[in-house]
Amino acid sequence: MSVLNTAQRNAVQELLRVSPVADELGRRFGAAGHELHLVGGSVRDALLGRLGDDLDFCTDARPEQTLAVVKGWADAIWETGREFGTIGVQKNGLRLEITTYRAEAYDGVTRNPVVEYGDNLLDDLRRRDFTINAMAVSLPGHVFTDPYGGLEDLAAGLIRTPSRPEESFGDDPLRMLRAARFAAKLRFTVDPAVLTAMREMAADLDRITAERIRDEFTKLLCGIDPVGGLRLLVDTGLADRFLPELSGLKLEIDEHAQHKDVYEHTLIVVANAVRLEGDAGPDFILRMAALMHDVGKPATKAVGRDGRVSFHHHEVVGARLTKQRMKAMKYPKDVISDVVGLVALHLRFYGYGRGEWTDSAVRRYVTDAGPLLPRLHKLTRSDCTTRNRRKAAALAADYDALEERIARIQEEEDLARVRPDLDGNAIMELLGVPPGPIVGQAWRHLKELRLDRGPLPRDEAEAELLRWAREHGHIS
Repeated sequence: MSVLNTAQRNAVQELLRVSPVADELGRRFGAAGHELHLVGGSVRDALLGRLGDDLDFCTDARPEQTLAVVKGWADAIWETGREFGTIGVQKNGLRLEITTYRAEAYDGVTRNPVVEYGDNLLDDLRRRDFTINAMAVSLPGHVFTDPYGGLEDLAAGLIRTPSRPEESFGDDPLRMLRAARFAAKLRFTVDPAVLTAMREMAADLDRITAERIRDEFTKLLCGIDPVGGLRLLVDTGLADRFLPELSGLKLEIDEHAQHKDVYEHTLIVVANAVRLEGDAGPDFILRMAALMHDVGKPATKAVGRDGRVSFHHHEVVGARLTKQRMKAMKYPKDVISDVVGLVALHLRFYGYGRGEWTDSAVRRYVTDAGPLLPRLHKLTRSDCTTRNRRKAAALAADYDALEERIARIQEEEDLARVRPDLDGNAIMELLGVPPGPIVGQAWRHLKELRLDRGPLPRDEAEAELLRWAREHGHIS
């Protein structure tokens, strides 16, 4: 059986799973005198045998007419996309988005499309981003419509635009980023004409809001093959428009100052991080930390008298650059904090194998990482990319030993909840002070002591507190 027939068979099997709802909805639209088609990504995913529970439909009905059709039938309705012609519906656990045929208009200046309703399916399909998203299946009749060869492109693993790439990207420059995203998601190849247009029109991405770019980039980085998508961003110049630190990793390497290719190393670290995620699925924070962990190297590169290259404190500079970039891309503060924390900590492990770490250093490693520790383990292991097998094996063995040591100390001391041996009430009682700054200072001193020496007996902790208080003039 050919690839196309296999794809069609997959689509039929997937459509049968959702057809009771989809066909029932199609009959309701037909009874009201309207067309309804399953469209876009839903058809593509059905052909790939991976149709989810979010379904996209298009219709000649206007939003108010769609509302009239689904009221009394849908389990829930939302109108948040109504201004763009979309009505959302929930039915039997499926999320359905029903959009009026569109002929979007752009003036080449505004950052968002101006919606104009269309009146036929073919024009609606032509305005879509790629041929693999420009296919439709009528409901309830299941007539397949594919005017731009999307099925063949799907079988060939090719990303191509229904209209000329320059016209498509001129309408919405975000589609250039979407091309890289679909390459990462599907492991598809971008058509040469599309690639050329991406290179020539990369600057047009500046018309797009940071939020739209952020959302598209997040999907790219969480794709099956983020490395392929990232290479496209750099090779086409798109990365320069919103993530120049990525292109900046391509440091010049000369015969007199040899060092690891930072760009290629970074892509390997991202791939390693993906492999270490396990069954939990895409972890954006881990992947973003892997991508940004060495962005401080270009600014800290130095060549010593012996010709050796160094990047002193690049983790500090990298953390600062990561925070600035993610803030500019409008990521939430908690996401930025986690990624920045991992970048700042990613070098901490190196040196452990020389036997210099005390139990105190291990406690601080765990405490500083906090809830990021599982991700820090994965990031550190991902960062060991040396081709020297003996060195790689030694690094892996060292980190195995560190994790075992952490587990032992955690079992003995519950490192996840390191607290001083005396709480605030005990501090106030011993020092005879009310709530205030002195209590906080004493608490932090005792926590540092706890990290250095481990759990202390009560009498020893009290003696240390009184000694500290006398030294700082809080008691006589």
